[in-house]
Amino acid sequence: MTKAPGPITSPGDGARPLRVMGVDPGLANLGLGAVEEVRKEARLLGTAMVTTSPRQAQGERLLTLRKELQAFIALHRPDVMAIEGQFLRHQRQTSFKVGQAVGVVLLTAAEQGLPVFEYGPEQVKRSLVGNGRADKAQVAFMVRAILKLTASPERDHVTDALALALTHLQSRRLGALA
Repeated sequence: MTKAPGPITSPGDGARPLRVMGVDPGLANLGLGAVEEVRKEARLLGTAMVTTSPRQAQGERLLTLRKELQAFIALHRPDVMAIEGQFLRHQRQTSFKVGQAVGVVLLTAAEQGLPVFEYGPEQVKRSLVGNGRADKAQVAFMVRAILKLTASPERDHVTDALALALTHLQSRRLGALA
């Protein structure tokens, strides 16, 4: 994978903008969002929603995820990936399927040389809303406000992916202050 030229340094210092790809993993629905930071402001690069059908063979579904991830990465050329951590679910079957999707995401990131950062749901809510118990509507509002969107993405999975990418930018900013 060829990345855009130029160093990536501290936020706001004139370096090439940091591009972050957020991934909300799932086998049936995988949300993708890409943002970049320009002069300490987040800007939307693009989103995608990857869906697979339970009627497809398991391997075919995983291959679809991989191909769509590769295409999204090629289009937006992210520098890092932010993915939702803490995949504990009450239903074992759901956890197993989400785990398979996470495996495909991590493999694809490794193939592309992308560092992966994990953020739990409470961490994302705290970062964007200031409250780890915020609801989806509050997170969607903040994603819309930060990115100056006229409307929230149609799918919650895409909103979650953008929230993950924005959380990484926020974490990076705070790290730069230390």
